[in-house]
Amino acid sequence: MCTKKELSFSVFLLYSLAEKWNKPPYKVYEILNNTGILDDYIIKCYDVLHTLGEEYLVEDITSFVTERGIKL
Repeated sequence: MCTKKELSFSVFLLYSLAEKWNKPPYKVYEILNNTGILDDYIIKCYDVLHTLGEEYLVEDITSFVTERGIKL
């Protein structure tokens, strides 16, 4: 179960990634959820991640996704 802050942050990241990847937010959600990145990284590491800038986060998560073998 995540907090309201974690949920808001996750939604912010979904939309930021959707814009960068040129994909609808629901597709980004599927990618992050199916790879475990949403729960195991974004929500789990919220305390650290929410202090970082949007550009850094988008690049970091994009790298993380591609390292897992997902083509964007």
